Amino acid sequence: MNLDGIAGVAHEPEGTPAGVVALTHGAGGNRDSPMLRALCDEWARRGWLAVRYNLPYRRRRPKGPPSGSAAADIEGIVDAVATVRALADGPVIAGGHSYGGRMTSMAVADGLHLDVLTLFSYPLHPPGKPERARVEHLPRITVPTVFTHGTADPFGTLDEIRPAAGLIGAATDIVEVTGARHDLGSKKLDVPALAVDAALRRLG
Repeated sequence: MNLDGIAGVAHEPEGTPAGVVALTHGAGGNRDSPMLRALCDEWARRGWLAVRYNLPYRRRRPKGPPSGSAAADIEGIVDAVATVRALADGPVIAGGHSYGGRMTSMAVADGLHLDVLTLFSYPLHPPGKPERARVEHLPRITVPTVFTHGTADPFGTLDEIRPAAGLIGAATDIVEVTGARHDLGSKKLDVPALAVDAALRRLG
């Protein structure tokens, strides 16, 4: 399984995969974030082939935030989903944490087909700047979407996320992670299991 082109790592299930999942990282992270590892492990346990991969800006340099790379990163997401889609039959689920989820949502708004879009800590606005809401593209999304979001996330409150999710032209779910901030860390909740459960429900 050659994933070098997308700098990806596969988590393989036992037996024939039920479908494929492609997940990517936030602005300051990479494919090796603990959350992406835990999510992909959970998907593999459920019988899915899950791939965590680096966005193009992260392939170019190991540290630092994206800078003017949105168009290239969206193109990289489209390529990554195509690569992962070719690995197994079945539904295709994709998304990511923060910036990676936002870029995936923009790719979907521009026509990337998925069965479910899964967004972790969607960065609705910069911390302390709710007037700069990143919602323009959301009405163009027409696939079921799951938001997994902490109740203490400075990039958007649950009261702000709910109407934003309502802009999407398909069914949405919000997995609330009580007390969690942007990293979705929780000592009480199994966040990967809750997020996977919600995505599977949206498959019907």
